[in-house]
Amino acid sequence: MRFLLFADEKNYSTILPILKRDGIVLVDENPDVVISFGGDGTHIRSEHAYPGIPKLFLKGSNICKQCESLANDEIIKHLADGKYRIEPLIKLKTVTKGKEIIGLNDITIHNGDPRHAIRYRVFVNEKQINKEVIGDGIVVATPFGSSGYYRSITDGTFEVGIGLAFNNSTEQADHIVLKDNSIIKVEIIRGPALVYVDNRQEFVNLIDGDSVTIEKSSEIASVVRIL
Repeated sequence: MRFLLFADEKNYSTILPILKRDGIVLVDENPDVVISFGGDGTHIRSEHAYPGIPKLFLKGSNICKQCESLANDEIIKHLADGKYRIEPLIKLKTVTKGKEIIGLNDITIHNGDPRHAIRYRVFVNEKQINKEVIGDGIVVATPFGSSGYYRSITDGTFEVGIGLAFNNSTEQADHIVLKDNSIIKVEIIRGPALVYVDNRQEFVNLIDGDSVTIEKSSEIASVVRIL
């Protein structure tokens, strides 16, 4: 099996000896598994860089919510011994203003000016939910991403479906977990706002009248779980 190591330059050399000790042979391209060494941000970037290829997450940071509880050397030994399974993960697709972006964690619509709330409407399968919402925006998360920004808003996670978290709304707006075949549409009534995916640097500016459609992507991610 072909393994590729994905890590920041400063972390690369620290994990390399452990991999070599257990006979893990690394390649520079066309891997069967990507070994991501770092924290949550590194792991998300590894999926952006190598979409769809199974990822093994090794803890190289204090913030690694998706990492195994075992020590890294134990995880690598299990990997070398074939004691693992591949778990598929859903991804989300957002389309707005003619641009399509795919995300593993979440899709966030946020007020573009921190001094002013935005006004927006949310539709699920063409049916409006709640009333007009006034607040800082909305987070649409996958189960994988529900331990991130979604959890900081709702104080909860979920294992199946697509989650909607309303960020700092002026009136109570309970979070919702939808079936994963749901189609979500957000209409901006009063901006400015922006939409971004997985905390990536790129974003799309939204103004009054713009809309964003979010649904499960046909692409899937996968993660290596140790047995």
